[in-house]
Amino acid sequence: MSSKKKGAPLPASSGGLMRFFEDETKGFKVDPRIVVSVPISLIVVSWLIDIFLVAK
Repeated sequence: MSSKKKGAPLPASSGGLMRFFEDETKGFKVDPRIVVSVPISLIVVSWLIDIFLVAK
């Protein structure tokens, strides 16, 4: 019976999720505020161009 318990997956706990997100990975480190603000600013600039240049 103990061999069945060793092969069974453990339920996900918040401790396991925290260890996963704390692992260091290769690549660029980008602040989430930058990731959100760049597309929003591009949308605003696009709207301003549409309002001021196309509306004339």
